[in-house]
Amino acid sequence: MVRHIVFFKLEDNSEANKQDIKTRFMGMNGKIEGMKNLEVGLNFSPEERAFDMALSCDFDNKDELKIYASHPVHVAIVTYLKSINTVTKVVDYEF
Repeated sequence: MVRHIVFFKLEDNSEANKQDIKTRFMGMNGKIEGMKNLEVGLNFSPEERAFDMALSCDFDNKDELKIYASHPVHVAIVTYLKSINTVTKVVDYEF
């Protein structure tokens, strides 16, 4: 199994914006073949080093992760996040 985790630092970290982005991500559920699990968390930590939200999803293998990365539903969200100056960090690992 492969886990894909992405952390997001938003220029606008208002609750409304975070909820909007969470809704966009949750809209991927059931639309991308191979995605086994999808979770989106909104940060509550006030620490300066904290990111605003996180995405976690699981796949059976690296090939399914590659399919996800180029899937039009996912690419549309990535394009939107780039347009609003979102900073991201990613960790992909096998478990």
